[in-house]
Amino acid sequence: MSPRPDVGDKRREEILDAATKVFATRGFVGTRMDDIVAESGLSKGLLYWYFKSKDALIVALVKRLFAPEMRYFRELPAKAGTARARLLAVADDMAREVLAFMRVLPITFELYSLAFRNKNVNKVMKEYFVLYRDSVRRVVEQGIERGELRKVEPGEVAMAIASLLEGTLLLSIFDPQEVDLAAHLRSGVELIVRGLEAKR
Repeated sequence: MSPRPDVGDKRREEILDAATKVFATRGFVGTRMDDIVAESGLSKGLLYWYFKSKDALIVALVKRLFAPEMRYFRELPAKAGTARARLLAVADDMAREVLAFMRVLPITFELYSLAFRNKNVNKVMKEYFVLYRDSVRRVVEQGIERGELRKVEPGEVAMAIASLLEGTLLLSIFDPQEVDLAAHLRSGVELIVRGLEAKR
């Protein structure tokens, strides 16, 4: 006999789906819990049963948005391939992910701003970026140990790659005609990796 689906989890996902739509159009500040009630078709009491406040709802949404990427970065150091191949794959995969989820991109960038004022959002996003940099650092360390990369400070390289990826993403929002996200993410990481490669 197969296990019965968890109705609570399903209901939470429905609420988060509705909240995502509303936040994407109204922004975090402009959204009221009543707007999410209207979008979800649920009662206000049920909404507050699952999320005690808009703040709690936003934090849950942040965790859901970043969960796939956190899983990706946890697995990155154990993946097969050279350091070069894996670092370039990070650029390619990030571009693919962003282009597939353009509808939630406004939410993502608003979260960056919100993280300055909301300690709970800040905490979740910090966990993501720490994992992100740590995973890239470990790939660089592996490349050094295998003789693929020169002896450099892995943490500095991780910070440079993270900054390049995030900065290119931001520039693509401001000037999409000039910035080809997929091409520029790859070429930027390629330039960094080329400078790191050990001379044969």
